[in-house]
Amino acid sequence: MMFHDYSLATERMTELRREADDTRVANRLVAARRWSRLASWAQRQARKAGRDLG
Repeated sequence: MMFHDYSLATERMTELRREADDTRVANRLVAARRWSRLASWAQRQARKAGRDLG
């Protein structure tokens, strides 16, 4: 019975690690999209400022 409990605990630990990894990847994708939108906005602002000067 002790081996069975250990096996279940190990399986659960592996599952929790996988979920944590998935969450980290999802958070990184969200951050990357946010930075991408910010960079696009900055680029549009720079183009607009360049046109206003020219």
